[in-house]
Amino acid sequence: MISHPALSATGRAALLAPLCLAALLLAACAVGPNYHRPALSPSASYGAEAVSPPATVTPGERPQLVSGMDIPAQWWRVFHSADLDALVERALANNPTVKSAQAALRSAREQVIAQRGYYYPSISASVQPSHQDFPKTLSSPLESNAFVYDLTTTQVTVSYAPDLFGANARAVESLVAAQDQQRFELAATRLTLASNVVAAALQDALLRAQIEQTQAIVRDQQLTYASFERQHQLGQTSSADLAAQKALLAQTEASLPPLVKQFRINRDLLSALVGRTPGEPLDVRFDLNTLTLPEPLPLSLPAQLVEHRPDVRMAEAQLHAASAQIGVAEAARWPSLQIDGNVGSAALSLVPQFNSASNFWSIAATLTQPIFEGGTLLHHQRAAEAAYEQAAQQYQATVVGAFQNTADVLHALWTDADGLHAAEAAAQASDASLEIARRQLALGDLSRLAVLGAEQADDQAQLALLQARANRYADAAALFQALGGGWWNDASPPPGARPRSPAR
Repeated sequence: MISHPALSATGRAALLAPLCLAALLLAACAVGPNYHRPALSPSASYGAEAVSPPATVTPGERPQLVSGMDIPAQWWRVFHSADLDALVERALANNPTVKSAQAALRSAREQVIAQRGYYYPSISASVQPSHQDFPKTLSSPLESNAFVYDLTTTQVTVSYAPDLFGANARAVESLVAAQDQQRFELAATRLTLASNVVAAALQDALLRAQIEQTQAIVRDQQLTYASFERQHQLGQTSSADLAAQKALLAQTEASLPPLVKQFRINRDLLSALVGRTPGEPLDVRFDLNTLTLPEPLPLSLPAQLVEHRPDVRMAEAQLHAASAQIGVAEAARWPSLQIDGNVGSAALSLVPQFNSASNFWSIAATLTQPIFEGGTLLHHQRAAEAAYEQAAQQYQATVVGAFQNTADVLHALWTDADGLHAAEAAAQASDASLEIARRQLALGDLSRLAVLGAEQADDQAQLALLQARANRYADAAALFQALGGGWWNDASPPPGARPRSPAR
């Protein structure tokens, strides 16, 4: 409210009335659609085959899924590996992608606060001292008839635009939705980063085990080949047996460099995930035997999935922002009100003087109604409506993709459980077969070539068993990622993040 001691009661009342009227107008409803989340189809599900294990999966190998089970924020701790926990925490603290997402969230939050400032009047003060020489061909504007004088104008200006049809309210709503989008972008970035670290750690353990297993096989085959050479020199083995052993050794040695290459590349990935260059040391190693397969595993209900998946919530925030933009475009076609007032003093000196003779004030209201804009405002609204339809379809596609991703992970859980059971059975059978073959060779009932075949089968079975075990851990990690990763349970968010419960 504009006030000044020199204003009369009538003047103050005349100044106050329009502002009170403007305050009442703020209660007007905003134009444009009110946002409602699209309803989830009642038939939305992961599919019966994804939820229920196939008959081929033995009961002892079936993962236990608990429908509606909550997920901890630090879900990677379910593997009970202190090294893994420390590495994930280090990545979340140091990865530049996470820090970028945090900065984007802070920027979006400041945009909301800035837009809310338009709800309030704009007040500014100015002082304008001047030294003037009035043309002597004209009459002096002063009572003293002086043509050279000093004039100092001091005034306070107030400008206020009431949000008659909710244009600013819709703009704030759109920016709040954009802020939510950045918040879920941060949650998605953290979830993806944690999942990538877990996957890279599991790969580190698998490749390390495969390299050690292959190196052990090479050493055994080298000893066997050396024994064959001595026997061949004594005429106890044929050239064919010696050549077969040499070929088997060469084949095993050839499989080692690709494993080493994958291992080193994966170590570079681990360094990058924690925000380091490959040249900086990363003193961490993982072992499949030190990890614990989490039991039971969670399974979100369909309605929970759309609440918990950061990508779905991001798509919903985009949809909400697009809905609010329709209101912004529609409000631009309605009348707008601008109230301007100023009060001040004009003194014939460099020092302001506030008295009845030098004071002035004014107030004006301008009501503007667009009449002809060449179709610009109409087509802006239609463009906003089309953008909303685009966002709605993108939201539906994201929901479908979320269910597909979760179902794929569930299929992998059952299939890899069956694969682990088969790999264990194959490893046991190959061990038994090799033992029998070696006893038969000692008795002279079996050729050395047959034993070589049994050894090769056993080596492959052991490597396949390592891969099957790693797949089970990877499937569990993928399930936690597919279900959202528990961001809603984060009681101590990182800087720039402010998790909100998904419950509405």
